[in-house]
Amino acid sequence: MTRLTGSALRLTIFIGENDTWHRKPLYSQIVHRAREAGLAGASVFRGVEGFGASSLIHTSRLLSLSEDLPVAVVIVDTEERVRAFLPELDELVGEGLVMLDDCEVIRYVGREEGKKSS
Repeated sequence: MTRLTGSALRLTIFIGENDTWHRKPLYSQIVHRAREAGLAGASVFRGVEGFGASSLIHTSRLLSLSEDLPVAVVIVDTEERVRAFLPELDELVGEGLVMLDDCEVIRYVGREEGKKSS
């Protein structure tokens, strides 16, 4: 079971939902590579509206439905492990925003295999 507490680094990657890497969703590729790299965890969050460097607004509102909504991939681990993962992103992310923030992990405890949360 992996444990992580104390000072950590949060890596956030903002990309588009339709961004791909070898015909697969880019956000999925980032998550899988983070897992292969042994990082503590990664989550993908889908935005309902946003804009980036292009200033084009992407929204989920019915009147202007967009198929390319903003997506944020968030990874938290030790500074050393997160920084070691950055070259992977250089290869994968052509357009988007990659940010690093210092953070403090208060609690990170994995679920035991085979047990369901109640």
